[in-house]
Amino acid sequence: MTGRSASSVPVAVHKFGGTSLADAECFARVADIILRQGGLPVRLVVVVSAMSGVTDGLIRGARLAVAGDRAGPERILRDLEKRHDRVAKELLVASDRAAFGAHLRERLSMLGRLYDSLSVVGELTPRSGDTVMGFGEQLSAVLLAAILRARGLSAAPLNATTVIVTDDRFGAATPRMGPTRERVRQRIAPLLDEGTIPVITGYIAATEAGIPTTLGRSGSDRSAAIVAAGLDADEVWIWTDVDGILTADPHIVAGARTLGELSYEEAANLARFGAEVLHPRTLESVIAGRIPLRIVNSFRPGHPGTRIVPEPDPGRRVTPAIVSANGMRLLAVGGCDEAGRLLAAARTLQRLSEAGIDVRMFSQSLADSSLGFVIREQDRDHVVSLLRRPSPAGDVENAACALRAEEEVAIVSVIGDPGSDGREIASRAFAALGKHAVRVIAVTQAVTGDSVSFCIPARRVVDTVRFLHRELGLEVEGSAAGVVRSPSPEGRAADRGGTG
Repeated sequence: MTGRSASSVPVAVHKFGGTSLADAECFARVADIILRQGGLPVRLVVVVSAMSGVTDGLIRGARLAVAGDRAGPERILRDLEKRHDRVAKELLVASDRAAFGAHLRERLSMLGRLYDSLSVVGELTPRSGDTVMGFGEQLSAVLLAAILRARGLSAAPLNATTVIVTDDRFGAATPRMGPTRERVRQRIAPLLDEGTIPVITGYIAATEAGIPTTLGRSGSDRSAAIVAAGLDADEVWIWTDVDGILTADPHIVAGARTLGELSYEEAANLARFGAEVLHPRTLESVIAGRIPLRIVNSFRPGHPGTRIVPEPDPGRRVTPAIVSANGMRLLAVGGCDEAGRLLAAARTLQRLSEAGIDVRMFSQSLADSSLGFVIREQDRDHVVSLLRRPSPAGDVENAACALRAEEEVAIVSVIGDPGSDGREIASRAFAALGKHAVRVIAVTQAVTGDSVSFCIPARRVVDTVRFLHRELGLEVEGSAAGVVRSPSPEGRAADRGGTG
């Protein structure tokens, strides 16, 4: 029996991210949350990410192995063992700890052999990268399931490579819902029927042939939504380290307010602009089934968070929101003549896309024939290596890959309603930034004026976000938490263009 259509007992899918599983204290807190939920008349499914920082470490180890560095991957393997062992020692009894320790060392030995293979091959392909990056979630699932059993719950780890079926677009695979639903019924539903909590690996999946894939960075949210759709679940809970979706990053703006209720479209628009608490494609799987989704804080489980529903309250107060993306690097490349400028830019972006690099913003300068694009800071060395790699077609096609300049940057986006006075939010944001005297490096704007993104120096992100939050009136005392009104379809199409 699955979900609303087959049982009077509701099904809830709870996903816990990396910050919620950072250490032993966090694992214990998550176990307490699940234990409290287990006391309710609901059947639970749990989806987990890797411990915070683990996935980045895994891919860093792979890149070091490809570069011929043997000591670097070994250090990463030792760190992974220590972090997971530390949690097991604090939360498991001796027998369970020994069983997990044996599993941990077997998995790390397998990872070590994979690193050795990469050092011989000398190349990290998207396919091998997906295999490497799935280890963190597998360890989290086994560890959390053991902790839940130690607290008296029936729980079993489940590798999503046996459940979620995707195409073979490694690094950003697309689920195939037909075979996935069938496997959900075969693998998850029986566990629920017998009263067992499945603890499923997020982020990872596999092709029908069993080749590991990943759903893209932060894809564990999407995993939870896919499982929920397959079960026809009643609700999805995304547990993170903030009180839902807010008017700004609460780590920057202490007075940021939680947006209590959003529509699917409003939430998806915020995610597209980089709101870290929600993956841009998470909602795709729950919209068809009209499954509500709630974003809540594992560090403050009593807070109601943000609820995302098909039809929110029409009487809600609409306010703008500010999304900031930190840890970014702007690279400017160029070097070709005017005739080959556009072709060289296209080839550069294609090379980054094929390597699975997430380009957050890009701009083409007509003045100096350069292409500027924004990537995550941790991808910088890998991207520079890609750009310097000779093109199979020769130096002419590779000319645009010459690195001209780089800078640590952040992206600040303002999304919301044009306002009761008729002024567009983009105009208000531009005016505020002019008053604040911050250097704007690049801009992308919706044609409707309902949203705008600015690339600014990284050192200015905190004071800029705080200034915008005040200037746009988001810290007015006593005002109710609002929501963000999405741009029109035309505006969203302009945003997807990515140029500024």
